[in-house]
Amino acid sequence: MESARLAPLFSPRAIALIGASDRAGSVGRAILSNLTTFPGKVFAVSPTHREVLGHTCHRSVYSLPIVPDLAIIAIPASEVPRAIADCSTKGIAAAVVISAGFRENGPEGAALEHDMLAAAGRMRILGPNCLGAMVPKGGLNATFAGNMAHPGNIAFISQSGALCTAMLDWSLREGVGFSALISTGGMADIGWSDLIEHFGSDPRTRSIVCYMESLPDAHAFLQVSRRIAPRKPIVILKAGNTDAGARATASHTGAMTGSDAVFSAAFESAGILRVRNIEELFDIAEVLAHQPKPNGPRLGILTNAGGPAAIAADAAVSGGAQIAQLSHSTLQELDEFLPPQWSHGNPVDMLGAASGTAYGRAAAVLLGDENVDALLAILTPQAMTSPLESADSLAAVAARINKPVLASWMGGDAVAPARAALNRASIPTYDYPDAAAHAFGLMCEHSKLVSNLRQPPDDALTFDTGTAKELDSIRKSGRTTLTTLEAERILSTHGIPILESTAARSAAEAVRIADALGYPVAAKLWSERITHKARIGGVALNLRDAQEVRAAWHRIEHAARAQAGDNAFLGITIQRMAHQHGVEVILGSTTDSTFGPVVLFGAGGSLAEVISDRAFALPPLDTTSAARLIAKTRVHSVLSGKDGREALNVKALADVVARFSQIVTKTSLIAEIEMNPIVVSADSVIAIDSRATLQPAEQFTP
Repeated sequence: MESARLAPLFSPRAIALIGASDRAGSVGRAILSNLTTFPGKVFAVSPTHREVLGHTCHRSVYSLPIVPDLAIIAIPASEVPRAIADCSTKGIAAAVVISAGFRENGPEGAALEHDMLAAAGRMRILGPNCLGAMVPKGGLNATFAGNMAHPGNIAFISQSGALCTAMLDWSLREGVGFSALISTGGMADIGWSDLIEHFGSDPRTRSIVCYMESLPDAHAFLQVSRRIAPRKPIVILKAGNTDAGARATASHTGAMTGSDAVFSAAFESAGILRVRNIEELFDIAEVLAHQPKPNGPRLGILTNAGGPAAIAADAAVSGGAQIAQLSHSTLQELDEFLPPQWSHGNPVDMLGAASGTAYGRAAAVLLGDENVDALLAILTPQAMTSPLESADSLAAVAARINKPVLASWMGGDAVAPARAALNRASIPTYDYPDAAAHAFGLMCEHSKLVSNLRQPPDDALTFDTGTAKELDSIRKSGRTTLTTLEAERILSTHGIPILESTAARSAAEAVRIADALGYPVAAKLWSERITHKARIGGVALNLRDAQEVRAAWHRIEHAARAQAGDNAFLGITIQRMAHQHGVEVILGSTTDSTFGPVVLFGAGGSLAEVISDRAFALPPLDTTSAARLIAKTRVHSVLSGKDGREALNVKALADVVARFSQIVTKTSLIAEIEMNPIVVSADSVIAIDSRATLQPAEQFTP
């Protein structure tokens, strides 16, 4: 349905340009000039011109002889709301608002944007403050860019008009074509989810490549992307990749969660490949445009020089690919025509005298090996080498075998004609072999993301509805900080093993509880206001007798009252000391302003923030996705028994992570909740300490 609603924007039959101008250098003139490639009707609208570039000008849209599908608006921002109202009344279905001066200009511009949207009715609006839209196959260039893109199968969507023009210039040089180039601008109406939905359904589009700065429609975007990503690759370069947005909060989790890390987790949950720089964006765009998806991560490397191949092999492995183990029959076949001194393994080094014929024959042998999922061909110009002949031979082989082929013809003028020939044959070329290997690594990463996305949940954990009622009751009492006992009760209700605490309202009661439990014990602050007990001296460990328990009571009471007032101290809780020998981890959740609940897992204990070993995921998680989250951390190598260590109970830990994710998914009142530490041993998983806070009243949405 959304694709159909955007059809007037991307497949119009008639266009009205509001703001046509004959002034040299003006946006209105540039757009009208670009519209000469459009096969449908183009109407120029201007109250001050009679004719522009051979087009008779109409004073307003009301005087047009037909109702266009699309209006392109390039007039001062102050005039845009009225123009949109006229278009809506006329019955025009869509508009591209090129004009700047809206929300990005502060309150006055925001008011104009509000008026523009109010006037639009059912019209769909791209922009404002955008470069426009380009659909090469349909001859549509509704932009003020200098050139028209080649037709192709990549939809490029960008929040930066400048990056659109850079991508356009690059594509013309590399011979890469597009199904569309879209500059989104301010996204007042048409957002990411609309565009992903449209191009996900567009038969001309094979992959969707994006430059993103913000994501106002996050939940709709992820929902749509999860449906599209298994069919079409979605690649995103997201700007703002620092943790500057991280905030200090009531939990370790809140302090350790940066917005960039959450974006990465969100993209992964939707099967989206995230790239980290413009070079990667261009590289993966070219690969996706021209090459089939690999069936696996095993790379064959063909070269006439050992050094560059070794560099490529290192880059491939570090990027998540594998160096293919060649079959015995492949080695025998290569022996038949390669010199005796060839490398006899992968990478296949044919040596400096390799001919063009040898390149083609060796490429065919490698691509025919069932152990090889893709081929990287490397050439360095040497006295005995024919770069162009080798390129032509490689291209002929690649054309008849449905496996990815990438090339690095290294050098300058000596290899330029050969690189041009490879580009014409749709084989991506790279200046350096490590860049090519890295591009293949990105292809493998994308395949893994989609594979994870396609896996059905392996379990269905239930949620206790009484938890929501308890939290609602606490919130209505005016509190946002849960006591330790309340946090423990929520966790244990959902099957999470905890080291149980017992509350004491007096020193004498604390001693009686400790005597009953047996020494040593731990004493911790019991408070409705303080969550970080250790930070204010609210934790005492290894208490070995009644005298030490009484002393701990008085120390904790004094610290709480001194730092947070009399109401901060309700008493203390007593726990048995945990005797398990295991590894301490942290499991928590905080609320991200864009995506909502986010689950964090990593190395735990008092040094959790210092060690900085953590990974993120968007809930809900089943035990399979929980295990993947755990595996992303460095502490996983300890948990899984690598390097001769004893393997710990990772399966039970994954179950705890999955159960925890259900709590934060289905309990919208929780702002932050965490268990730190959780002690993982060979036969058990147990949470030693927990804390939780609720959403402030003004932020809570049922």
